[in-house]
Amino acid sequence: DLRGIFPPLATPFSPTQEVDYGQLEENLRRYTSIPFRGLVVMGSNGEYPYLEPSERLDVVTCVRRALPRDRLLLAGSGCESTQATIKLTVSMAEAGADVALVVTPCYYRGSMTSAALVQHYTEVSPAWSPIGASPIPVVLYSVPANTGLDLPLEAVLTLAQHPNIVGIKDSGGDVSGARRCWLSMACQAGYQHTSVSPGASGGVCALANILGSPLCQLDRLCREGRGQEARDLQHRLIEPNTAVTRRFGIPGLKKAMEWFGYYGGPCRAPLAPLSPTQVEELRSTFSTNGWL
Repeated sequence: DLRGIFPPLATPFSPTQEVDYGQLEENLRRYTSIPFRGLVVMGSNGEYPYLEPSERLDVVTCVRRALPRDRLLLAGSGCESTQATIKLTVSMAEAGADVALVVTPCYYRGSMTSAALVQHYTEVSPAWSPIGASPIPVVLYSVPANTGLDLPLEAVLTLAQHPNIVGIKDSGGDVSGARRCWLSMACQAGYQHTSVSPGASGGVCALANILGSPLCQLDRLCREGRGQEARDLQHRLIEPNTAVTRRFGIPGLKKAMEWFGYYGGPCRAPLAPLSPTQVEELRSTFSTNGWL
């Protein structure tokens, strides 16, 4: 059941850019008081490409230990090769993940045809396999802004028939496309209301790291059919959402987390911190919309 809001957790780093598990546990303590359906770890907002495989598994273990069992844990396990993805997915399951979030392989994007991607996900996803493929359900992950590759609709429709592939995390921003998908998870607070209305299952929203309670309220208003209240709330969330995604990215997300009592901390190099001017612009965005 993927209905509800899932924050894609930011990974906290110490001043020396080591994973700070103490600060992660403190953030988790606060998140467990918010009615999230679950959490996403090792996604784009978790700086997944910058972590060693052992660090990725340690983060999953830490989060699972702190997370109530009735909350789902989605863990990013996508790698460039099918073999590496299978291996990491199995390890994520052993570390406590309930669902594997598998991003599209993209380094050889010119060769990533629908057929190649269907073959990749089919090999990763069987509930049984002589080479030990995923023992947990799989959610497809399409994030063309980072990969330069949009998971083709024909591939999605084929993979939707697979019994162990339970949805898609669609970060492409094409709401009309999401309407044609099954169990689609919207990935921008800026169009959460529009996505839920035609039947999207849930939302994986970076802004939930900061404004988790308002986003859960938005999700509830949408599902209760309280359209005007939902639109009014979403209007206040659009600019902050854009600021911590497309405009200022992860450095902006982490800076804003600090203003709301969470630990953001530094990014891992080569991601650079915001300039003083950018920090003021970011603060103004939250203040103008009544959040600070």
